[in-house]
Parts: sequence; structure tokens; C-alpha cells
Amino acid sequence: MTGADQIVTIDTEAELRELIGEPVARAVTKERTALTDTDRAWLAASPFCLVATSDAEGNCDVSPKGDPPGIATVLDDTTIALPERPGNRRADGYRNILANPHVGLEFLIPGRGDSLRVNGRATLVRDAPFFDDMIVRGHRPILAIVVDIEQIFFHCPKAFLRAKLWDPESWRPDAMPPHAHIVKAVQDTPETLEQLVEHYGPRYREKLYG
Repeated sequence: MTGADQIVTIDTEAELRELIGEPVARAVTKERTALTDTDRAWLAASPFCLVATSDAEGNCDVSPKGDPPGIATVLDDTTIALPERPGNRRADGYRNILANPHVGLEFLIPGRGDSLRVNGRATLVRDAPFFDDMIVRGHRPILAIVVDIEQIFFHCPKAFLRAKLWDPESWRPDAMPPHAHIVKAVQDTPETLEQLVEHYGPRYREKLYG
């Protein structure tokens, strides 16, 4: 790497704290181990969750999950469940959970800068009575991630404000070509560009749940 001899690393927590300082008391004490009514209300309003996992060797993955509001089903004060929805079948996160149950979840509400973070231990469940509460467009999930909550807290909106994530004037969807073009550019696919454009076209939405 050019200029590598000029890179100064941080190797200990003491060095890290010397640089960034100590957290304010409110940031330390906001952690909880059980859902409050406010947490439940947030989960009921959230349609989107980022699920972070890692395998036994520490190789990480973050997978986005989307559904109508209420993406997570609350089973009790310390347990929530996320349904499987049809995807690309790579199952990266699911395979990680089988090797290492520790997960980190971040629940978003569109337009909000704050978010709800949940850390805990996950189990893959292939069937349970609560699956009936997860049916969307006739699709009953074939599995769910059940998370035993170990830590839960709200995250402040600074990152979203810096990114202007929900500010339409800052949006530039045309900064990159359509997804079909990206797939063709980075993968050696047997499909032609025209076939990929058709695949990711209007009918793509019709296959979200089956």
C-alpha cells in the first residue's frame, strides 16, 4: 500500500479512548435486556431490519430484511422472531447462525433518523404456531429467526442526518446504472442484458412472496 509507513493504527482500547473520549452517561445507561412498550411500538411500525451475523471464524455478513410494518413478531418481553421471505437462497446469514448464534439487528422506520438496535442469540425455527401471524400475501414462512434478546437500545439519528438519507433533494438514484446493468457488469452470467432487464422489471415485484 502506498504510504503504508504513514498509517498510524489503534491497537488497544486505551488508545481508542484517548482519541475519542468516554461516552456520556446517557449513552451507557440506555441499554436494556427486555422490551418496553416503546420498543414494541417501534417494532410494530418498522418494515425494515438489517441482520448482522458471523460464522465461527468471524467472517461477517449483513443481510437486509423487508416486509410490511411489523416485520418482527414479538413473542414475549425478551424474544422476537423474523420471518424468512423468498430470496436468492444463498442463506449466508442462516448458515452463520448455525455456526455462531450471536446476531445484531437494526430496525428502521422510513423518515426517522433514530433506529432500534437489538443484540442477542438466534435460533432457526422451521415451524411454530406463531408462523400463522407472519403470513403476507398468502406466504407462510418456511423458517424464522428467533432471537433471545440480550441487549436492546435506541440509536441516535446523527448518521442519518449526516447522510441526508431521507432528504429527497439529496437522492441520486441515477448515480449508478439499473441493477440489471450492474449484475451484467460484475458477474459472468449466462443471461443476456436484455434478459436481466426483463427479470428485474415490473414482474419482479410480483415474485416478492413466492
